[in-house]
Amino acid sequence: MLTATKIRLYPNAAQAYKLAKAFGCARWYWNNSLAETQKVYQETGKGLGQFQLNARLPQLKAEIPWLGETHSQVLQSVSLHLSRAFVNFFERRAKYPQFKNKHRKQSIQYPQGVKVVDGCKVFLPKIGHIKAVIHRDLIGKIKTVTVSKDPSGKYFASILCENDEVQPEVNLHGKVLGIDVGLTELAITSDGSKFANPKHVLKAQRNLKRKQQSLSRKVKGSNTRNKARLLVAKAHERVANARQDYLHKLSTRLVNENQVIAVEDLHIKGMMKNHKLARAIGDAGWGAFTKMLKYKTARSGKGYIEVNRFFASSKTCSCCLHAQAQMPLDIRTWTCDQCGTRHDRDINAAINICNEAQRMIAAGMVVTANGGAVSQAKGRKSSALLAPLKLEAPSFTAG
Repeated sequence: MLTATKIRLYPNAAQAYKLAKAFGCARWYWNNSLAETQKVYQETGKGLGQFQLNARLPQLKAEIPWLGETHSQVLQSVSLHLSRAFVNFFERRAKYPQFKNKHRKQSIQYPQGVKVVDGCKVFLPKIGHIKAVIHRDLIGKIKTVTVSKDPSGKYFASILCENDEVQPEVNLHGKVLGIDVGLTELAITSDGSKFANPKHVLKAQRNLKRKQQSLSRKVKGSNTRNKARLLVAKAHERVANARQDYLHKLSTRLVNENQVIAVEDLHIKGMMKNHKLARAIGDAGWGAFTKMLKYKTARSGKGYIEVNRFFASSKTCSCCLHAQAQMPLDIRTWTCDQCGTRHDRDINAAINICNEAQRMIAAGMVVTANGGAVSQAKGRKSSALLAPLKLEAPSFTAG
């Protein structure tokens, strides 16, 4: 089993200077390799692979002496990441690789040679022993370590370890919980519970606006602009940390209380193109929430099912399965034309997602893959804050 742990680093002035040089070398080599790949492709119709990129390193180090001050395997990792970026692009999993900017997040990766010393220090080749806060035990063999620097100036290390534990087998027997995500309430479950959407960006909007306006007035390249930039970065960091903390607590509670989690396979990237809802959807964090549910269920040996996005969960009656002709977004409660049952739109959708997941399990359309993950097989095309966590009764009545 592979487990990743992100810890905070506290380098001194000399170590911060060395890390800045390493970030700069890795960034320069990425941009140089990307430009060379584009040039070769235009001339020959073929790009450069990982081994061809690594073969350029000795000559580049001879021409540019400061490039050799960085650990060699850090630069080799850049070649690996660039080649993978092109593979992901051609397989339509990601966008075209872009040139990197020194004003954004910086990161380097060590494939080996990193050691944890005395539980409070991390040794990085050519950097030295850096003070660290390791909040949990690192069990297993260290595979890779990714060192990063946030825009707010904080250093982190993501340590990937491989231990001898076996991924638990997925058990699809037990309570199935359907979850429908929304904007007014972040998550609505099939048992009638509603979890409020904190709307972190909306609460911090005035503070963010004031600091961003102050940043825009500063002269580029000045020290005061850099101070204002740090204030803006820290304000955004607080919003992101609050969102992540809420989503972690909510997803952990839902996974612990249920055996199988069923959600709708939403096309979030496409929905983000709607300029009227993009900020609200991004603030809710639907994608991060579903990813947390997915890996936490796999780690616990529980089931995770994604229902087809074309399944008409909102306008289908959960009692008689009659589908309404139309269901605009402004309608939050509706009455079934056939059986007369009155439904809460979100709770009814969550119940339908739960029922569809149970049908998929019974039909054998959900299989467990190696490693305990749950995937959906091809079948028919289906057309308040966390602190109180108050459960609301369903707002529909049986007909």
